[in-house]
Amino acid sequence: MTDPFLIHVSGPLESFARGFARSLIQQGYTPTSATFHLRLMAHLSHWLADERLDVQEFCATDVDRFLRARRDAGYTQYLSPKAMRPMLASLRDQGVSLAPSPAVEHGPVDVLIEHYRQYLLSERGLSRATSRGYIDAIRPFVRTRVSPDGLALDWASVDAAAITAFVVSHTPNQSRGAAKLTVTALRALLRFLHVEGRITRPLTAAVPSVAGWRLAGLPKGLALAQVKALFASCDRRTRLGRRAFAVLTTLVRLGVRAGELAALRLDDIDWRAGTIVIRGKGHHLEQLPLPTDVGDAIVAYLRHGRPATATDRTVFVRGRAPHHALSPSGVTSIVCAAAQRAGLGPIYAHRLRHTAATQLLRAGAPLPEIGQLLRHRRALTTAIYAKVDRAALRTIARPWPGGVA
Repeated sequence: MTDPFLIHVSGPLESFARGFARSLIQQGYTPTSATFHLRLMAHLSHWLADERLDVQEFCATDVDRFLRARRDAGYTQYLSPKAMRPMLASLRDQGVSLAPSPAVEHGPVDVLIEHYRQYLLSERGLSRATSRGYIDAIRPFVRTRVSPDGLALDWASVDAAAITAFVVSHTPNQSRGAAKLTVTALRALLRFLHVEGRITRPLTAAVPSVAGWRLAGLPKGLALAQVKALFASCDRRTRLGRRAFAVLTTLVRLGVRAGELAALRLDDIDWRAGTIVIRGKGHHLEQLPLPTDVGDAIVAYLRHGRPATATDRTVFVRGRAPHHALSPSGVTSIVCAAAQRAGLGPIYAHRLRHTAATQLLRAGAPLPEIGQLLRHRRALTTAIYAKVDRAALRTIARPWPGGVA
């Protein structure tokens, strides 16, 4: 049976079944996939009836209980909260929302972190995503301050030595970027604690800096043969192959970031003027010329690859229903999959940004033009590409004193 409208749902959710089936088809789910989701709804409806729960009483904790019961019953599919999202979204659209979960007692760590989060959002003006990164970074430090009885946090004994000891012990196992986030978030936490009166003096100066040498690395762009292998790995006879080719072509030719490509909207492309608007860091809008090969690749995807059931106006959407915007991690996954098919090993989206810059440099473009394409705010950021042309560097390199033994 592959017709979702033929799945019988009895119990509290019976009246919502047809609306759910209709929304799945409209979002581009195949009849087979939609049928599985309706069977999940039927199981949930039976469970609600057995638990004597009304739809309006269904809360988030009940979702977890239902999934545990489903696993215990021997089901092997649709066992995660993610599997429940389409059904819960349809119920919301039909006027049913999850009831609030029963209040739970929070420990001192959770209470402090919630206050810190509000401080970051309201006082510092950080975005929710950035605030989440700060919170994840400082949570291990806050846990070190829990009193032996677990009922309070000890801030009275916090001093420069304790702060240094935490940074020295915690950051060696992190990447340089994660370590920098840790010390930045820790400084923000110490400012918050001082403003709140939890510590008597500011201790931000006690947080060690993370060593970092700008321009120390060498950008790892791909060779022309490797780029061709990436493009050749895309089967442009298929819908997903056309999407992969358009994604790779745009990344290589324009040097955009994965997040910028994911945010690209249909209205950002001016086909008559031959320009494209990129939504960069800090919500800056930058207009770039649209190369012919990039335009051709995007047009092929829009005409013969982008699903008609796409839920918004982003250019690139998910391959599987629901067909909403492709995420930055989805863009990176496309690059990684193409690299694996081409036998190039692990390659991520940002490496194609380096590739765009190095190709321009080898074609004779000056560094200011490369920085303009990459939308760098400072010339120092672009200066790292000066080291790519090793042949030119050899002509200005001074001999090592004493020669080579």
